[in-house]
Amino acid sequence: MVIWLIGLSGSGKTTVGKEVFRIWKKKSPQTIFLDGDEVRDIFSNENYSRDYTLKGRRLNAERISRLCLWLDNYNINIVASVLSVFPDMQDWNRKNFKKYFQVFLDVPMNILVKRDTKNLYKEALSGKIKNVVGVDIDFPKPKNSNLILTQTKSQMTVDFCVKEILKKSGIINENKS
Repeated sequence: MVIWLIGLSGSGKTTVGKEVFRIWKKKSPQTIFLDGDEVRDIFSNENYSRDYTLKGRRLNAERISRLCLWLDNYNINIVASVLSVFPDMQDWNRKNFKKYFQVFLDVPMNILVKRDTKNLYKEALSGKIKNVVGVDIDFPKPKNSNLILTQTKSQMTVDFCVKEILKKSGIINENKS
């Protein structure tokens, strides 16, 4: 199974994904965690691999999906934390992976800006940097997610998100805590 976590930078994809991975791996050792930024770093020997334009992002998205497909064909479970700005790639995933569970971490921009530990949004909003998804690159909200976790004024904890993902994906029985 592939659990595909989608959200803007700062939405909690990596934090939630690592915890889902940690718990799932105990039950199913053939499970790995993939982070979009880490995949980009793996291919950093190519000049264009650090390209954050739509073209560069497309290349990285295709690499992540193809890598997941390869692993999926070997019955390796994957938790992938990916910004995922291409709806057609999400459709491709759903058609090609044996079992695909898409989770959208929907966090409003005002909360993302407050959480912005990398100063990504601050620099983009001030014009210092470009090609930031959610600022000058459109982020189409996923339409076919299996689970949408929306951050509102009340704090949605990592623990809550992880439990919801594990239950709704069928990894753990809903009757167990």
